[in-house]
Amino acid sequence: MKRTGILNRHLSGALAELGHGHGVLICDAGMPIPVGPRVVDLAFRAGVPSFAEVLDGLLDELVIEGATAAHEVGGANPETAALLQARFPALELVSHEQLKALSADARLIVRTGEARPYANVLLRCGVFF
Repeated sequence: MKRTGILNRHLSGALAELGHGHGVLICDAGMPIPVGPRVVDLAFRAGVPSFAEVLDGLLDELVIEGATAAHEVGGANPETAALLQARFPALELVSHEQLKALSADARLIVRTGEARPYANVLLRCGVFF
C-alpha cells in the first residue's frame, strides 16, 4: 500500500495516464457530469472532501500550465474565488455554461464533496521538463 501521496487507487491510476494538454475538471457535488470523461467520485458527504483539499492534493501531483473557472464564482463563492486566484494568478474566467461545455473535453473529472456554488476548475496539464 502507498504510504504517501494520493491513496485512492482510481485517482492515482487516472493521474498516471494523463499527458500534456489533457484536461482535469475538479468539481463540486452539484456540477453536471458529462458523458465521456473518466470520473473519480471522491464525494463522501457534504463538504467531505473539500474542494480545497482535493485541489491542493492534485497540485502536489500534477504540473499545471493553465486553469479555467466560471466568472460567477467571484460573486457567489468569494472564498473559492480567492483560493483559485491565489493558486492560479493567470486564471481564465468564462461563463459557467462555457465551463460546462469545456468539461466535456476533459480527460478526467474529479468530484469533491464540496457543497458551495461554482467550486469548479478545469486544469490543463503541463510537462515537468
